Amino acid sequence: MVPADLITQSRVLSGCEVTSKKRLLETLAALLSDGDGLLSSTHVFDRLLERERLGSTGLGQGIALPHARMHGIHAPVGAFVQLRDAVAFDAIDDRPVDLAFGLLVPDATDEQHLQLLATLASAFDDAGVREALRAATDDADVLAVFRERVLTV
Repeated sequence: MVPADLITQSRVLSGCEVTSKKRLLETLAALLSDGDGLLSSTHVFDRLLERERLGSTGLGQGIALPHARMHGIHAPVGAFVQLRDAVAFDAIDDRPVDLAFGLLVPDATDEQHLQLLATLASAFDDAGVREALRAATDDADVLAVFRERVLTV
């Protein structure tokens, strides 16, 4: 099950312009650390990059799901970026990524982390969800898609 407060409008960015995988991860790190005095965007970026070095989190079909365990948080935190132009991401299908969901989970989490990743990956496998996320015109529209199509999975 996906926690209802996993993502908020302050952690959504639509129509984002980045030119590389690194910049996309930096953008997600900034969103994930926003408003949380315990997390620095640099530390979050380092953790996302560390995980990415183990293997790409590009799921295919233009979707990436960068994720990391994080010391100091007590609940999963998500952020979403809709890119104006897709970027190379070393995805499983070699297609560039234009939709990315960043996820942080508490350091001690195990089964919950895996279930949440599986649930999100399953939601992003739905062509209708991907189309709706790509068609969203602003942050509020993106969040509405999450609330209606992803958080209810």
